[in-house]
Formats: sequence, structure tokens, C-alpha cells
Amino acid sequence: MEPLELRRAVEAGRATASELGLQVDDVVVIHNSDRVALRLVPCDVLVRVAPSGHLADSEFEVEVARRLTDIDAPVAELDPRVEPRVHVRDDFAISLWTYYEPVGTEIAPADYADVLLRQHAALRRIDLDAPHFTDRVAVAQGEVSDREKSPELPDSDRELLIDTLGGLSATISAEKAGDQLLHGEPHPGNLLNTRRGPLFIDLATCCRGPIEFDLALTPEEVAKHYAGADHDLIHRCRALNWAMFSAWRWRRDDQMPDRGHLRVEGLDRVRAALDRCGLG
Repeated sequence: MEPLELRRAVEAGRATASELGLQVDDVVVIHNSDRVALRLVPCDVLVRVAPSGHLADSEFEVEVARRLTDIDAPVAELDPRVEPRVHVRDDFAISLWTYYEPVGTEIAPADYADVLLRQHAALRRIDLDAPHFTDRVAVAQGEVSDREKSPELPDSDRELLIDTLGGLSATISAEKAGDQLLHGEPHPGNLLNTRRGPLFIDLATCCRGPIEFDLALTPEEVAKHYAGADHDLIHRCRALNWAMFSAWRWRRDDQMPDRGHLRVEGLDRVRAALDRCGLG
């Protein structure tokens, strides 16, 4: 968020927590992108603040978290001191979560695979209306197909992304027998190492698809410890995910820091992943 919007988001998060009876003496910005994460002290709550246009996503995330917490899934929990819902204040959608002090040790690939296996098992136990991963791909494809939405994307790279998104989405989704509810983006940035063990965050990306779609977003060594994974399918899903990442970075309105570097890296990663699949 830009500085002015960030100040408004911080104040909205602070005011919401205070009105709910939580003591707030200070606010620490943990993460700032299109939405922000704030640590409030001394009440030690993590507040996620998103523009009101993301209200539906925030409500979906809270519902996913509530259901998974009920079955003891390895996910970060909503703050138990307040009602589990999204609050709207000053054009922001605000949710309150338990704050977990991070543990400095890196999560080993075998432990990463184990927690993802447990997360997938928990996701199979809940009944939730979630989009298919192809719906997300279609949105990304729409961004790069529309020159007004991605005016700086060179024509050759636009063609590469359109073909990759459309082609791989069709081939990966052709067999849906193994589809299940997924995290959607279980990359290392969304897995906290805590005193309770590894916990997944950012549940708004939950979608349906093959487990390999999730595995493609984890470090490569993780898949070797995940029983039954189709490694060829993981490679194709990895190429698809890099194509989606690139599509988001070339959006005119993208706010990711260091976007110029990430645009180049994303396209390089797409080409490398396609070569690995024999599709380059």
C-alpha cells in the first residue's frame, strides 16, 4: 500500500481491535503489499487489513480457517478473544488472528512434506465451495490477453504466457479424478515455523485441483518426501504457476515491490520450467 493508504489501514486495524476490547499501545507492520499484516501489542494479535474490494476473499479466508481449526489442521488460528468474522471499517476488510512468534530454524523438506500431507488430509474432511485452480488461471490469462491491463508486456512474451496458461491449464485439468481442496499457495512464505510446529497462513487462495498444484509451489526437495506425488505433473504445474506469477507482475496495477526485476525473473522461470517439461 502507498504511505497514505497504509496509515489509514493501520489506524483502521488499531481502532477495530480497541473497540473489541483488546489493548493496543503500538502497531508493527509485519507485511505490506496489496493488503497488510499488523502486529498489535501488548494484546499480541495479528490483524490482516485489506481494501474493501477484497471483502469476499477475507470472508472466505476466515471461513476456511474456522473450519480447519475445528479439526485441528496445521493452520494459524483466528484470535479466540473475538468473534470469528471480518470487520469493515473505513473501506477496509479487517480480520484478527493469533500472533505466533516465529522460530528461527528452517523447516526441513521432510517436515514440510509432512505438514502439507496433514493439511491436504484436513482439507479432504471439510465441505467447502471453492473455485477450481483453472478459474484462477483464466483470470491470469485475461490479464495478459488484454493489452490495456498489461500494456508494457512485449508481444512475444504475451504470446508465451497466453499459450502456457491456456495449454497447461487444459492438460492438467483434463483428468479431475484426483482433484481435492488445496491450500492454493503453500510456498515457504505462507508456512510459519512456530513453537506449535509449522502452520499454514494465507488461506484465501484455497482452491480445487490435484495435490501436485500445491507441491509445485514448495521447494523442490519437498516433493521427494510426499508419498504418491506425480513428479512429471509437478513440473507442469510449476511451469503453470510461474506463468501465473508472471501474469500478475505485468499487470498495469501490480504493486509488488521490485516489480521490474520480478517481471524478468518470472519469464525466465517460465522458460526454464517449460524446458524441464520438454515443452520449451
